[in-house]
Amino acid sequence: MQVISVISTKGGVGKTTIAANLGGYIADAGLRVLLLDIDVQPTLSSYYALASRAPGGIYELLAYNERDITRLASHTVIEGLDVVLSNDERGQLGTLLLHAPDGRLRLRNLLPVFRPHYDLALIDTQGARSVLLEMAVLASDLAISPVTPEILAARELRRGTLQLVDEIAPYRHLGIQPPPLHLLINRVPAISANARLIQQTLRLIFLEHPGVQVLRTEVPAIEAFPRAATQGIPAHRAEYRRPSGRVAPAALDIVRSLAEEICPQWGERFASVGGRTGGRIPHVERP
Repeated sequence: MQVISVISTKGGVGKTTIAANLGGYIADAGLRVLLLDIDVQPTLSSYYALASRAPGGIYELLAYNERDITRLASHTVIEGLDVVLSNDERGQLGTLLLHAPDGRLRLRNLLPVFRPHYDLALIDTQGARSVLLEMAVLASDLAISPVTPEILAARELRRGTLQLVDEIAPYRHLGIQPPPLHLLINRVPAISANARLIQQTLRLIFLEHPGVQVLRTEVPAIEAFPRAATQGIPAHRAEYRRPSGRVAPAALDIVRSLAEEICPQWGERFASVGGRTGGRIPHVERP
């Protein structure tokens, strides 16, 4: 099971949108996907309607070390896509994990219970520096950080997210390698000289930065993503053809490009996804 966290110390950069649409797309490719919502503002938990709701969620997983998947994973209406709901209504998990000896490593230690059941786990995080965010990064094989092409967002990226990654580097002494960080330029306006300049600057800044890669895929600010969220469906189902007269590619092509770039091992499956319902192919059990 591959584990990817979507992180940023700045709120409002589109973490939940990226996690939800990646999860929906990869599930439509016939893979088994688990979303974990550890944001105290549980937007991901309500992104897709549920076919069945588990009695527990993130609180039971992290506070009580619950290992019964049937009590943790709720099934969404998207076949193959489950979610561990955010249910820490009193905001107690941060304090609990901060004072627990294994606090920052708890999720990493608990994720093996999901491995036989899922191909991919996507972790949506809160937009602020916290023990929960550090825990998510340390549990991941790869971290994606959306950044909007604005100067304040770029400054926060350097001050917050990159500093976080640097500060957890000592966990290497425990045999835990911090994940590579992939920057995703998100919500790119159709016409903006300033945005284009910031995009170019970001790519130059991190060209030689160890452990940081700016993804080739960029996500334009197109209406398909908020429209899909309103409808509770993945964006690739809402817009699978590029509208006439628009330069930006269709949502299907954007999400496919992102999925292929971060999960190239499933490229053949991604090529089959298309059409109004996603064109899901049957899941083939691996030996």
